[in-house]
Amino acid sequence: MDKNVLKGYEFAKEYYSKYGIDVDKAIEACDRVPISIHCWQGDDVNGFEKKDKGLSGGIQTTGNYPGKARNPEELRADLDEVLKYFPGEKKINIHASYLESDGFVDRNEIEPEHFKKWADWAVERGLGMDFNPTYFSHRLSDKGTLSAADDNVRKFWIEHGIRCRKIGGYFAKRTGKVCVINHWTPDGDKEFPIDTLSPRLRLKDSYDKIFAATEDVENVMDGIESKLFGIGVESYTVGSHEFCMGYVMSKKSDHIILTLDCGHYHPT
Repeated sequence: MDKNVLKGYEFAKEYYSKYGIDVDKAIEACDRVPISIHCWQGDDVNGFEKKDKGLSGGIQTTGNYPGKARNPEELRADLDEVLKYFPGEKKINIHASYLESDGFVDRNEIEPEHFKKWADWAVERGLGMDFNPTYFSHRLSDKGTLSAADDNVRKFWIEHGIRCRKIGGYFAKRTGKVCVINHWTPDGDKEFPIDTLSPRLRLKDSYDKIFAATEDVENVMDGIESKLFGIGVESYTVGSHEFCMGYVMSKKSDHIILTLDCGHYHPT
């Protein structure tokens, strides 16, 4: 390590000690807190589904970043490089759209087997795995997902959420570490709708059904993530901060927590 860096560290230790802070112990404590490294910047949120649908849900990346990973092997190789420079306890966070399959597998059909290579790779490196349902960039996501007025569409996404929780349980069993699953939906409207309540009642019902159907899943925690607004849904977001916080508080569950994504409080 550079001598100047070490000198700076020693100076910082001396400075903070004036306030009763042991820097070495603080860093040791930080090293025990797992940091979840998300994979989607590795390929511009494209994923590895066999599909022809572009990115949606207010996501403003093009999916065409130069040098992006073109397949799971390249993405894992890129993550291996990141891990060389990343201290402390680590986990890898992937979306459902990063499955691996020889053919097309729809979101309501995904199984643990489609993520076996990710689990194998994580176990070899002593990593934990976190997971996300992908409630966007799909032919059935344009008019709502878990809050959709169309019952068939909503059932499709409820099944997706159920399967994702089971995959989270698989990751937890394989790695021996708790899997955090983050639920975020892009559902909303460009104009302020007359009825703001019904979509939220449907969203609540969908989450309730997902959790009720997977009560036997162990070592999984679920983050409920809100969003203020995005491009194309400037006026109304179903999963608002107030809704998500209220839902989490009402469940009084030791596995349902609130996710605060700082990037979701401005257009993304």
